[in-house]
Amino acid sequence: MTPAPPQPTPSHSAQDMLARVRRDLGADAGPSDPPPAHVVPLPARTRVDALAWASVTAAARAAGDLVGATVASPDPARIALAFTSERHVRIDDRAVSVWAEMSGFFRTRDGWVRTHANYAHHAEALRRAFGLPATAGRAELADALGELATDVAESAADVAGGLCVAVRAEDPHSDEIRRRDPLVSLRRVTDSPRLPAPPAPVGAPLRGIRVLDLTRVIAGPIAARTLALLGADVLRIDPPFLPETEWVHLDTGHGKRSALLDMRSTSGRGTLERLLASADVVVTGYRARSLERLGWDPPALVARHPGLVVARLTAWGTDESGVDDRAADRRGFDSLVQAASGIAWIESADGDTPGALPAQALDHSAAYLLAAGTLTALRRRRTEGGAWIVEVSLRRVAAELLGMPREPVPPEVSAPDPAPHLQRFDLDGMSVTTVGPAVSYPGGPDRFASPRRWGRDAPEWSS
Repeated sequence: MTPAPPQPTPSHSAQDMLARVRRDLGADAGPSDPPPAHVVPLPARTRVDALAWASVTAAARAAGDLVGATVASPDPARIALAFTSERHVRIDDRAVSVWAEMSGFFRTRDGWVRTHANYAHHAEALRRAFGLPATAGRAELADALGELATDVAESAADVAGGLCVAVRAEDPHSDEIRRRDPLVSLRRVTDSPRLPAPPAPVGAPLRGIRVLDLTRVIAGPIAARTLALLGADVLRIDPPFLPETEWVHLDTGHGKRSALLDMRSTSGRGTLERLLASADVVVTGYRARSLERLGWDPPALVARHPGLVVARLTAWGTDESGVDDRAADRRGFDSLVQAASGIAWIESADGDTPGALPAQALDHSAAYLLAAGTLTALRRRRTEGGAWIVEVSLRRVAAELLGMPREPVPPEVSAPDPAPHLQRFDLDGMSVTTVGPAVSYPGGPDRFASPRRWGRDAPEWSS
C-alpha cells in the first residue's frame, strides 16, 4: 500500500484569525492549542484549510462559552466534510446535481465571466439579458458571451437582474478591507434590560430561544442551522414565489421548521411582525437595500423590537464600506465573490482558465462566523442587556483568505472517509442522507435533528 502523503501543519494564520475574531467579539481568546496534527483536508493554493478551521473553531468556542466548556480544536475531517456537504447529500440514495448548466465560467471577447443560474429566475434573467430564447442552455449562453466585452456582459446581466461578474485579478482593496473591517462586526445598539435565559441543559443551551431565519442558499441557513443544533426554535420563512432547491434546504435545514409567507402583502407583513414580537434572533440574508425598502433593515428592526439580536449576512458588504457604493444592492453568491476578488485566478490550474476553491468556503466560513457572533450576542444580552447587530460579509471573508500565506501548488492531502460522519433520515418515505455537524464542544450535541420538507409548516413558533 502506498503511504498517504504527509499532511501539512497549519500556519499561524489560523490561530491569528481565531484570536482576532474572539477579540472582536469581546471574548477571551481561549486555550492556545498547539496546531492540530493535520489541517483540514481542503487543498488549495490559498489557505482554505486555515480559514475553515478558524471559522468552525470560533463557532464552537462561542457555543462553549454559553455552558462554560473549554473547547479544543474541532475534528478536521468533520470540518472538511461539512464544507463539502453537497457532495455527500443523497436523496433516495441518489447524488444531487449541484450546478445548473448555465452556471460557471464563460469566455468573453476580452476575458472571462462567472455566472450563477442555479435558480430558475436567475437563468431566465440571463436569457433576457442576452436575448436568448426560453429554451437556451449553456451552449447558447457561451456563444452570446463570447461576442461581448466583459464589462458589457456584466452590465447587461445586472440590468436584467441576472448574475454575471467579471473574473478579475486580485482586488487591491482587500488590504484596506482587512485593516478596516472586523471579520465579525458585533454592536450593542440599545439599552434595553438584561434578558437572562431560563435554565437549559448543556446539550441544548439555546432551548427557549426563538430564531427567525430569513435566509436562503448556504451561509445564512447554515448559521441558523447551528443555532437549531444548540436547541433554538428556528423558523425559516420564504416567499412563496421564490422556491428553494429541495436538496439545498435538506442539507441546511436540520432542526428547523419551514413556512411560506408573502412578506409584500399586508397580511404577510402582519404575520411577520407578530413573529418578530416574540423572537430573540432574526437572521437576514437578503440584499441590504431590499430589507430597507421593507423596513426590516437591522436599525429598523431593533427600534421596533428592543432586545432583538439581528444577524445580517451580505455578499459584498454594505455601502458604508466606501469600496463599492453598489454593495448594498448587489446580488451575490460565493462563486461570484471568488471570481470578482481574484481568488479564481489564484486557484487557476493552468493560468489561462479560472479555477475555484475546493469548497464554497466563503459561504461556509461566513456561516460559522455569523453563528459565533450571534451566540456571543445572546450571551452578552444575558449579562449586559441591549439589542445587538451582528454582521458578516462574503467579501470580507474573501479578503481574509487573500491575506493568508499561499502555497505554490495545492498540497496533497488525503480525503476523509465520510461514512462515520453521515446521518440518514426518513422524511415521509423519502430517504435523505447528509453530513453531521462540524461544531462540537464537551457535552454538546454531535448529531443534527432531522430536516423537514421545505415550506410545509405554519408560520408560527413551535411552542
